[in-house]
Parts: sequence; structure tokens; C-alpha cells
Amino acid sequence: MNLLAARSADMPPNKLAMAAECPRAVRNGLALLLAWPQLKAAPRGDGRPVLVLPGIVDSDGAYFVMHRLLRRWGYRAYGWGLGANLGVRTIGRDAEHLVARIEAIAAEAGEPVTLVGISLGGIMGRVMARRRPELVREVITISSPYAGPPTSTNVWRLFELLTGEKITDESVTAFQQEAASPLAVPATAIWSRSDGMVNGLICRNEHARGIEIESSHFWVQMHPDVLMAVAETLAGQATTH
Repeated sequence: MNLLAARSADMPPNKLAMAAECPRAVRNGLALLLAWPQLKAAPRGDGRPVLVLPGIVDSDGAYFVMHRLLRRWGYRAYGWGLGANLGVRTIGRDAEHLVARIEAIAAEAGEPVTLVGISLGGIMGRVMARRRPELVREVITISSPYAGPPTSTNVWRLFELLTGEKITDESVTAFQQEAASPLAVPATAIWSRSDGMVNGLICRNEHARGIEIESSHFWVQMHPDVLMAVAETLAGQATTH
């Protein structure tokens, strides 16, 4: 399946990789059913608050499996409560809506929040950790293309359509650069070389521990290897691949 990957970090995944996304996503769901007993037995947590940040277009409902497992593992799982992720249309021009959500969870829990972000949500999570490190304990990104140009994805046109912003806008470029910068909190990047929507090579850099899995982009949050990597990272048991 790695033959489907882009040939370099400057290129989006090829058409074959894109075409394989839907059937591979279905396979993720089937694999999840088979792996459910193993996932239920994943390392137990310490009750810390974990906020899941959705990918573009997605809302909290798309992550019900992850929320359920986080709670089963012993964490306080939160959705972001902002509806569908439409970029700045959702989080605010200065991300004030997302900042307010993280502030509220940290105040309720009495401690910093761990952010788990999928795709665009992961980029947002890293920016929040840069801007408000006192509110964030750790960042885990999943298939988040934060470390390279948006043109190395097959979703940048959708991003422009939904957000009303151009990838060449100064604000978008600055946001991307901020996400790729070193963080003051621990960071882990879960990524796939055979991702059909974003180039996996720009989903990690030297400023985060990398865990490579093999998965589609669609329904990546339901891939058993991703879920287990999240559990092990939260429990401090993950190893770099």
C-alpha cells in the first residue's frame, strides 16, 4: 500500500491513493470491530481531560468511537462543541472560540488539557499549544498536514471553499508556520505514508515524536492502530516507529 504514497513532501498523494480512500475507510471500520476487545484492554488513564478536535467538515459526532474509548480508558473526554469544523469560520478570526472552550475545560478540570486533533484539528491543536501553553498538557495530531505546504494535499481546494480563505493568504501561511514551530509541551504525530488525501511526510517533523501507521485519511480516527497509539501515548507507553 505504500506504493500509493506521494513521492516527496512537495507532492500530494496520487490519484490511485485518492481513489482507494473510501474502500480503505470501510476496512478501517471492519478492523475496528475485530480489534475492539484489544482496544478495551488498552492502558488505563489517570482521569486527565482530553479534548478531541475534529477534521475539516467534521463535528463531534464523527468521533463517538474515540470519545467512548477515551472514557473507558479512564479519561475525561470532551468534544469541542463548535459544530462542523470550517476553519476560522468556526474557531474565530483569532481562534477566540476555541481558546474559550479550552479555558473552560481547564477551569472545570483544574488542570491543563490534552489536545487530540485529527487533520485540520491537529493543526489547530498545535497552534493553541503555541499560544496558550499554560492551558495545554500535550498535543497528539493524527494525519495533520502541519509541516508542509497545503498544496501537498488533495483537500486544499475544499479548504478554500469552506473557509473562504486562500492558502496563499498571509493569515493562513502564518497559521501554518505557527503550527510547524516547536512547542513548549510534549507533541506526538501519528501519520500514514499511504494517506490518500494528505501527504504523510508533512504530517510530522522534528518537533514531534512520530508514530507511523498505515491507514486511509477517511475514518482514520476509527483505525485500531491509531486508537491504540493514542492510548499508549496518553499512558506514556508509546514507542516511535
